[in-house]
Amino acid sequence: MHACHALRPAAHSPRLTVAVALAALLAAATAAAGEERQITEGIIEAPVGDVWRAFTTKEGQESWNVAHADIDLRVGGKMLTHYDPDGQIGDPNTIENTILCFDPERMVAIRATKPPEKFPFKGALKNNWTVLYFDEVSAGRTKLTVIGLGYGDDEESQKLREFFRIGNAYTLKKLQAKFASGRPH
Repeated sequence: MHACHALRPAAHSPRLTVAVALAALLAAATAAAGEERQITEGIIEAPVGDVWRAFTTKEGQESWNVAHADIDLRVGGKMLTHYDPDGQIGDPNTIENTILCFDPERMVAIRATKPPEKFPFKGALKNNWTVLYFDEVSAGRTKLTVIGLGYGDDEESQKLREFFRIGNAYTLKKLQAKFASGRPH
């Protein structure tokens, strides 16, 4: 079992990715520091494939979450997003995440590699990464689990943890609303 799947709270996929070594190092560093995971989870009233595409494609992200997106779904690829409709990808307020590993329609692990210019917790963010799991609960229903890792005991890291606790819950509610509204997927 590789490190990305070792973080999973339930059953795991046997597929391995090129990023196994990197993920294993990150997981080992977290375990050594005795850090806890931050978990946000909820049920989305949509099939796994639809929820996966909502997170991992430009069209999906722009349909419910951000004004602009550019996603290169591959190990080492970038997820670039921008919340401001007047902004553009590449400007100082672009959020850059690097894809550490993924298992299509099951799991994606990302690390923020360039926060927006005025993001207040840049130091703590350097040690943080996120793993998202997409699990079919029943036909047309998906459980999304978002696990944040790499939080330290310092004040900045704890503020970052609270920032993501609130932000991830808000994001999950937005995604649930997208699919509950009956808008095209």
